[in-house]
Amino acid sequence: GGAAALAAWALAGRPSEPGPVRRLRLATGPEGGPYNAFGRALAAAVAASGQRLEVVPVATAASVDNLRKLAAGEVELALTMADAAQDAARGRAPFVRPVPLTALARVYVNYTHLAVPAHGPVRSVDDLAGRRVATGATGSGLRTVAERLLHAAGLAGDRAVREARLGLGESARALRAGDVHALMWSGGAPTLTLEALARAMPLRLLPLDALGRELRTTYGAVYAPVTLPPGAYGLREPVRTVGVSNYLAARGDVPARVVRALLRVVFGRWRELLREVTAGARLEPRFAIATGVVPLHPGAVDYYRSVYG
Repeated sequence: GGAAALAAWALAGRPSEPGPVRRLRLATGPEGGPYNAFGRALAAAVAASGQRLEVVPVATAASVDNLRKLAAGEVELALTMADAAQDAARGRAPFVRPVPLTALARVYVNYTHLAVPAHGPVRSVDDLAGRRVATGATGSGLRTVAERLLHAAGLAGDRAVREARLGLGESARALRAGDVHALMWSGGAPTLTLEALARAMPLRLLPLDALGRELRTTYGAVYAPVTLPPGAYGLREPVRTVGVSNYLAARGDVPARVVRALLRVVFGRWRELLREVTAGARLEPRFAIATGVVPLHPGAVDYYRSVYG
């Protein structure tokens, strides 16, 4: 352990390689969201690192939009939820063909939130039938998990919810105003926007673990059981829900040396990168390399082998 730590320190402190500064556009998410916060933190960490890199965050609708921009060559890096990345790698809807993406790291886990007013009529997922539910902005990764959860719950046909395709900030405002009966969100726990909402109005978070089992059977290990802890959002008891990992992804044509340099920054400054994104998370190699059907970039493979063996 000490040798590995020393090697990591040595690599993090290594002078940057000669050559021009490499500019990397990073598709993040909407302004004010956790992907955007991660992107801004990574850009600042890279700027302070001495590496000959520049990371430029690009605001987007999030995962699906990010992967389309990656495929089109509009960005070199992207943040994405694991289920959207798996669909992209396999060429499964909403993607019309496989997206040639690679992963640099699995960086943290999203918790799926289904929030309703604590004193309202909705006490279970089944109670959502026919009601108006905020299910994420078009192009976001939340749209994928929301659609799959609602289908697994049998909320289709005559029992379908009335979807409001809103981003997180709009969803929170709509729930507080009574314009929607519930909001869905996939992000760190706690998410600051929902913490603020919970201070303004008591919330109930609905358990989703039973539906998560069906999602894992159908779509695999991209969906994992996780628990929203007591204390978050004023919860008195833990709430079991569905977890989805987030990947830092890249085009395969980003040079290996650039990926190695970027990962030195990511692992050297991970506490700063995750500070505004999710509470209590750690970034460790055994966690970071588990990217499912999305292959690691060759430069990422080189980095993990050189530092951790």
